Amino acid sequence: MFPLLFLAYVVAVKVFKKTTPNGKVTVYLGKRDFIDHLDSIDPIDGVIVIDNDYLKGRKVFGQVTTTYRYGREEDEVMGVKFSKEIVLAKEQIAPSQENKQELTPVQERLMKKFGPNAYPFTFHFPSAAPSSVTLQPGEEDTGKPLGVEYSVKTFVAENREDRGHKRSTVTLAIKKLQFAPPSRGRRLPSSLVSKGFTFSQGKINLEVTLDKEIYYHGEKIAANVIVTNNSRKTAKNIKVYVVQHCEVTMVNAQYSRHVASLETREGCPITPGASFTKVFYLVPLASSNKDRYGIALDGYLKDDDVNLASSTLVAEGKCPADAMGIVISYSMRVKLNCGTLGGELVTDVPFKLMHPAPGTVERERAQALKKTKSIERSKYENSCYATDDDDNIVFEDFARLRLNEPE
Repeated sequence: MFPLLFLAYVVAVKVFKKTTPNGKVTVYLGKRDFIDHLDSIDPIDGVIVIDNDYLKGRKVFGQVTTTYRYGREEDEVMGVKFSKEIVLAKEQIAPSQENKQELTPVQERLMKKFGPNAYPFTFHFPSAAPSSVTLQPGEEDTGKPLGVEYSVKTFVAENREDRGHKRSTVTLAIKKLQFAPPSRGRRLPSSLVSKGFTFSQGKINLEVTLDKEIYYHGEKIAANVIVTNNSRKTAKNIKVYVVQHCEVTMVNAQYSRHVASLETREGCPITPGASFTKVFYLVPLASSNKDRYGIALDGYLKDDDVNLASSTLVAEGKCPADAMGIVISYSMRVKLNCGTLGGELVTDVPFKLMHPAPGTVERERAQALKKTKSIERSKYENSCYATDDDDNIVFEDFARLRLNEPE
């Protein structure tokens, strides 16, 4: 009998860390992106490690804050502020006031590694917390960008009301994101509009149908356009746009931006009695809109892999108008030019633009593609990692998380 060999494969866990300037306090987070599943939101779980005898009777407090900036920082005068900072959760981390709490797997491994100097903490997002969105600033903007951002802050202080000193404070930027549902559904969004003309009989019909309701970032959006001219007018050309719609709820403002477009005279002019059918393809990308003010982005401005902001989803039974923060939606807009006197025939077909859900084949494919396109980034990250073979934990310095982002 030959002995059976059992091979165990242990996957290393990546943990993000950040240390105070004096090196006495270090905060560890298992991830920086937290997912809103509509019926629940990932908890913010981490561990804080404190040097022996550093507290000397003081306490460590932690809090989660969101900053909602809806106006330019440089326009703030006479005490008027265009931002709102809200503390979503706050508690004392060390010494712990709670009874033994249930630990996540990452917390268990970190507690085992660092021993009695480690204190776990868990925070929860409110159910109505908005998603992280950043509005791209203009060339002349020097202040903080508009949008919704989150951070986890820990500090050493005498009591809960103290703000703590900078040398004993750690602030980590995090993101709250939404992903597409596991199934994209079978409904094909479509729109059919007609236009009649004064002193002229008949109408021009424009029908637009998309091949999906939910698209993933980087995918081609296919719009099947059918024009039937039963009028006496002539269609000169066709314009197709992907439109990003932003609603800034704090000031009840709305605006739209074109994030992809094309114009064609193919098949034109469409004369009276003629028809036209063609599929147009557009790919909306953040990289194609780098210098355009007001474009909504997911997350941070200096990321190499930053993308357009994802569509905002609301839980079933809730009204989209009740969503908070910056609400994002998309539509495919088709314009048919009917001449100087005829004007334009316009229709919008709404769709959703999102990331594939974790665990899906599309998500794995997207992650693999991102890795192949980030060779230099990988080299940089490898130089920033510190590995621990005994515990199979990979530590990444939170302060060096993004290549060009300032603190």
